[in-house]
Amino acid sequence: MNPDLRQVDIHIVDDDADVRDGLAWLFDSRGWQARTWAGGNELLAAARALQGQWGLAVVLLDVRMEPLSGPLTFARLKTLGCPWPVLFLTGHGDVGTAVQAVKEGAWDFLEKPFQDNLLVDRVEQAMQAALRTSEAERETARLRHALASLSPREREVLGELIRGHYNKNIAEHLGISERTVEFHRANIFAKMGVESAIGLAHQLGRLGHGPEGR
Repeated sequence: MNPDLRQVDIHIVDDDADVRDGLAWLFDSRGWQARTWAGGNELLAAARALQGQWGLAVVLLDVRMEPLSGPLTFARLKTLGCPWPVLFLTGHGDVGTAVQAVKEGAWDFLEKPFQDNLLVDRVEQAMQAALRTSEAERETARLRHALASLSPREREVLGELIRGHYNKNIAEHLGISERTVEFHRANIFAKMGVESAIGLAHQLGRLGHGPEGR
């Protein structure tokens, strides 16, 4: 198992105590610690208390619960902006509901009764997805910080580079020497973590910035 997966929490939400305890035991036997919740309201209260500091987690969410159903719980998690992958656990009669939830952004669903190994595999896949999302978010945050750290002159040079202009043209446009352009160009590449103007364009594309820096 990828050791990074150990940092991903598992939230089990089911109004049946036997189901909750059985699933918690299953994941504990595989080396994971799971938190259990008796219903959607309890999970939502815990999520709100995080105040957006989500961490890494996967949610196993029963479809048919009272008083708050699985789909309603999922909808409210989305409203909070919670990024955790949600895996619905559903009986045969609720498959259509689970399919609709997946269309609305749930990670997947699994129909009861399911094999323990299959559930564990699906949860591990969801954990991998949570890790990838987290890594992408950290990289985006790094790029935004790097972009904000550029000096006004570096931002001018960056705009010229993204338009595909050569050092000589940039120097003429900005009224500076080519050596000064090379100096700023090197600083920009170092801050943004790239080695070429093409790489710079790709990184800015991730941030939604075009040639004009918008």
